[in-house]
Amino acid sequence: MSKKAKKSGSTNPTVENRRARHNYAIQSDFEAGICLVGSEVKSIRAGQVSLAESYCFFIGDELFLIGARIEPWKPGGGHNNHVPDRRRKLLLHRRELDRLHKATQRDGLYVVPLRLYFKGGRVKILVGLGPSKSQRDKRADIKDRDAKRQIARVLKRGG
Repeated sequence: MSKKAKKSGSTNPTVENRRARHNYAIQSDFEAGICLVGSEVKSIRAGQVSLAESYCFFIGDELFLIGARIEPWKPGGGHNNHVPDRRRKLLLHRRELDRLHKATQRDGLYVVPLRLYFKGGRVKILVGLGPSKSQRDKRADIKDRDAKRQIARVLKRGG
């Protein structure tokens, strides 16, 4: 197998945070690095990660991922393993951090983790910036999605 074929293979998992797009109206997104230890990277490669209850929060002038659960790496014997629910520092350029911090302070927007994936052998996280949706907005989204499904179903049947 060639080097190029190995890199383009889909063996690296992508973890989505589906609730984020349901609960927040994402206006823009940023790709960030994340500080991890070795056993965390192995667990992410094995797909043992959940972003469901996670959020991003500024502590001082640094951005942290809080609530993401990366399961301990079992084959390693259990010793020297990481804490599953620890907070992890996100790595962004200072200009991006300042922009996000101002948006959360001034505009009342939220920074939400959207997706965790590998890029060039490194773990990246896509964070989104946007306001939370009201219950009315969520219902409208569900209604639109159901209407699109109905149209696709009718078109598929040819009727």
